[in-house]
Amino acid sequence: MSRLKLSLACGHYDLLRPLIEGVVTSAGVDLNVLTMVSNERHGRMLRHEEFDVCELSLAAYLVARDQGRALTAIPVFPHRRFRHGYVVKRMNCGIEKPADLNGRRVGLDTLQNSAGLWMRGILQDHYGVDLRSIAWWCQEDEDIPFEPATWMRVHRVPPGRNIDQMLVDGELEGAVYPETLPSIRSGSPQVGLLFPNPKEAEVDYYRKSGIFPIMHTVVIKNAIVEKDPWVAVSLLQAFQRSKAVCYERMNDPRYLALVWVKELLREQEAVFGPDPWPYNLEDNRKALEAVLRYESDQGMIKQAPKIEDLFFPASLQVIQEYV
Repeated sequence: MSRLKLSLACGHYDLLRPLIEGVVTSAGVDLNVLTMVSNERHGRMLRHEEFDVCELSLAAYLVARDQGRALTAIPVFPHRRFRHGYVVKRMNCGIEKPADLNGRRVGLDTLQNSAGLWMRGILQDHYGVDLRSIAWWCQEDEDIPFEPATWMRVHRVPPGRNIDQMLVDGELEGAVYPETLPSIRSGSPQVGLLFPNPKEAEVDYYRKSGIFPIMHTVVIKNAIVEKDPWVAVSLLQAFQRSKAVCYERMNDPRYLALVWVKELLREQEAVFGPDPWPYNLEDNRKALEAVLRYESDQGMIKQAPKIEDLFFPASLQVIQEYV
């Protein structure tokens, strides 16, 4: 029986490296793995559907699905990140706590970016921020055009300008950006982090909410799973095995260039338990419910689906064996 040949676009993460290296394979599938940075991968998939299987922004997948795009996810979430450390304020403008952003001007990459979506929701849910009062300035075009909620005050950054410049020059009071802004990297005295101790704030948020924010999921073209539905299960199991191999490697102190790797892993387990990256539905239900609510409230999707409907049905029956 010939093996199905599929392309997979993904990031070069430790969780995925065994799959990228071919140490782990997908039963019945030969994967041509293409690694690239997120913005390139997401743009190519959302604008041109270049890949058979793709690690994709969760926020963008929900918008794409809402607009009838022929993509279906499996419950694999290879990239998560807390984003408290990516909320930036201009110094000496009266912003001392998150609620001080109310009525101000805040820069974003795009509305559709998972990092910005999560932090807007978190700021609203946990820190007294009124999203309706803020003027949002977006730097880039959305990968999938949509009409935001009418209450959102959305503006475009002028040509030749960018969020970092506008923040430093006093045209914005804050920013929520998916990468560390140049002014923060350079230690500019004109800007600072809204949460001066991000790790402390993130652990506190996790303990109160039970959510480790999901940035990306994995999608497959509908034409593939409609013809060969077994592919969804095969791929999910391959991602699970890849994660298990990653965890085994992390337990070897030679694998990571960290001085106190064992201590760091024990600290992580004390907060998250043995598996911070579960690949199934139930362990992620709370996070998925939150992101659906945020997208629905902000007009990014017209109708919030059932959580189960986001994923290929057979993939939801796979037990997470490889942990």
